[in-house]
Amino acid sequence: MDRLDRKILSILQDDGRISTTDLASEVGLSLSSCHRRLKDLESTKAITNYRAIIDPTKVGLGFEALVFVSLKTEERDTILAFERELQSIPNVILAQRLFGEVDYLLRVRTNDIDAFAALRDDVLSNLPGVGKMNSTLVMKNIVVDRAYPTDLG
Repeated sequence: MDRLDRKILSILQDDGRISTTDLASEVGLSLSSCHRRLKDLESTKAITNYRAIIDPTKVGLGFEALVFVSLKTEERDTILAFERELQSIPNVILAQRLFGEVDYLLRVRTNDIDAFAALRDDVLSNLPGVGKMNSTLVMKNIVVDRAYPTDLG
């Protein structure tokens, strides 16, 4: 990956709807060269997807919590079952497996604290292998979905 690929990635992170013509102009490439680089970045999975970033409050998801989950056991089948079922819960917008005392960090969005309590008590606590859960309510987001730095030099 060279400087031009990184510039393409940087621009696309800011404006995923930019036309290939405008992208080529911004990075100083011909349309065909830019298109070829773009296809290469997609085929190598440097670009994994395109999507709209929405304001969660506009769709009724103004409440956010971080949930720390520790499993009772670290048996492979339990881990796989927990992760598989976790993927089917739409209110879990981020799930990360961690090293350390806590096994998972979940970022959860609901419309209010009552909906979160129901999700936590009725769904999350019943996932395979859950031993302990601690929740922290998000007061304010400071940095959200920041673009990845592409200029490493």
